[in-house]
Amino acid sequence: MPTADMRGVVGLGSAYDAGTHIAPHAHTAHQIAHAISGTMRVTVHDFVWFVPTGRALWIPAMTLHAIDCVGPVDMRTAYLSRAYPLPHKDVRVLSVSPLMREVLIRLAEAQEQRLNILLADLLIHEIGEGKLESLKIPIPSDPRIAKLALHFQTAPDDRTTLKHWAKRLGYSERSLIRSIRAETGMTFRELRRLSRVMVALDKLSAGQSVTETAFDVGFETPSAFIHAFHTLIGETPGQFVGRSPMKRGENPVF
Repeated sequence: MPTADMRGVVGLGSAYDAGTHIAPHAHTAHQIAHAISGTMRVTVHDFVWFVPTGRALWIPAMTLHAIDCVGPVDMRTAYLSRAYPLPHKDVRVLSVSPLMREVLIRLAEAQEQRLNILLADLLIHEIGEGKLESLKIPIPSDPRIAKLALHFQTAPDDRTTLKHWAKRLGYSERSLIRSIRAETGMTFRELRRLSRVMVALDKLSAGQSVTETAFDVGFETPSAFIHAFHTLIGETPGQFVGRSPMKRGENPVF
């Protein structure tokens, strides 16, 4: 692992089984973790970050985080010493360019220090230039609202109404509306829609069709799903899947 006062980088390739949980931990170095295949959910501070195939999570040094693997995950990680300039001051999900992907793969394979230093400079540039994606859901501090938010993620197709949730959680409808807003900055409907779209990322990244995914996560029609997805992600599900990285062996950079 590189020390904090000198530039250095260590690459690592890892494979995890579906359902693997990596307990909360922190690194003395900055970290960029890329999902070559599979999807991760990374808990950092008050958010769950979704990292599907073709994306990476930037984690500054000394940031406590935990990782859950949704399906089997093939990960490439680089640890950069704190001597490097920070491309981002806090946690971010990034789109991974073909160049960044190949740099991360090569860092996990290479043992040449001089080459690694050159690759690290290139990686820092790509991280700074990468497209930021807001793939996260807030974690409410109120246990009852947290229970609701978790249910939306584990059973996104559940259509239980606000009225019934209020009764289940011991709120009046008006109090539940206020509490959800205070804890998440969203309405009941907005939180459920966001959760459905985030869960859909896992399914799309695993190769599931848009139509099947739409119904699995609780949308009444594929068109309603596409509209919600585009509103929150900024592109259609087809465009999102289309930006998945090339397979190994297809015109690599190195």
